[in-house]
Amino acid sequence: MHAIVHALSITGSMTWAITWALILGFGLSAVIQAVVRKSTIVRLLGDDRPRTLGLATGFGAASSSCSYAAVALARSLFRKGASFTAAMAFEIASTNLVIELGVILALLMGWQFTLAEFVGGPVMIVLLAVLFRLFLREGLLREARAQADRGIAGSMEGHAAMDMSVQRPGSFAGRLFSPEGYTSVSHVFVMEWAAIIRDLVIGLFVAGAIAAWVPDRFWQSFFITGHPLAAKVWGPLIGPVVAIISFVCSIGNVPLAVVLWKGGISFGGVVAFIFADLIIAPILNIYRKYYGPPMALFLLGTFYLTMAAAGYVVELVFGGLGLIPSRAQAKIPDQGVSWNYTTWLNIAFLVLAAALITRFFRTGGLAMLRMMGGSPDSHEHDHMDAQASH
Repeated sequence: MHAIVHALSITGSMTWAITWALILGFGLSAVIQAVVRKSTIVRLLGDDRPRTLGLATGFGAASSSCSYAAVALARSLFRKGASFTAAMAFEIASTNLVIELGVILALLMGWQFTLAEFVGGPVMIVLLAVLFRLFLREGLLREARAQADRGIAGSMEGHAAMDMSVQRPGSFAGRLFSPEGYTSVSHVFVMEWAAIIRDLVIGLFVAGAIAAWVPDRFWQSFFITGHPLAAKVWGPLIGPVVAIISFVCSIGNVPLAVVLWKGGISFGGVVAFIFADLIIAPILNIYRKYYGPPMALFLLGTFYLTMAAAGYVVELVFGGLGLIPSRAQAKIPDQGVSWNYTTWLNIAFLVLAAALITRFFRTGGLAMLRMMGGSPDSHEHDHMDAQASH
């Protein structure tokens, strides 16, 4: 019982420490998504030129942080005319360059990890574009498009198909601060939470259990901490492998990243581990359904190589600049709730979340929740219809 209580106390402390940051991140993301229409994104991502990939990265960073929704949305963009390379760049940015991830990394691990994520993400996208140019054959791409057009369901299809942006014309501020803008922000906010809540909860419980039950000496041996050079070489190679078998994706893998960092994985290994939310076992199975087995294997190989390479780049650059934080400062939250700035911030942001949730359910939100896992070829106009009726 003591071991179970210890694990649960760590899970609870981590949850309390990041609650306000999650609400802030999802709130800012919802504001951006409320005024950027998906039709605009598709129109601008028709090729794989550097400018297009830059736009794909920017749109992805302003989009969903749920790995399943990002993967489904990337296929939707591909089917509607976006280039495959741009769709994959969008997918990577959607899960690794989003606001909420950066806030949580800074809060739990330090600003250096946030900076590393935002440096390594573009590096990964550039390397992936190069690999696609060199090795992605037209025949494989045609097979992938034919498979994608079959519309086989994966996960979060209904969520990815919905366009929850404000449809009325006008300026950014005019659309955002209109009643439709308030409704749209509330819809995006709640739907994003609904999309990631499962992985977030699993990640917190897994991290709490591992932190409480797995001794540091195991991780120190596994990550070869006694040999600094070997540890730096091993970290970016093993980090994605740990992610693949952990089954935890999106923001849910950040609590586990804290445990791994404290246990001894290299700085670059942590970054590679966080990037690897797009090649966990369930998502690899979705790639198989979306694009066929050959393309799924191609994505596994190219994603793994670029994730590991981005980890090495971050390790070298941050190490050379002296920006890698001391592992001794790493601390897993386990103090529970106390009256400090975190508590006050949680109260303030929970009030904001309550207001958005109330608006969500008063404007047809419940019906949207029921459609989250629906068909990839439906629900595109459901949000507009819901807004019109309210």
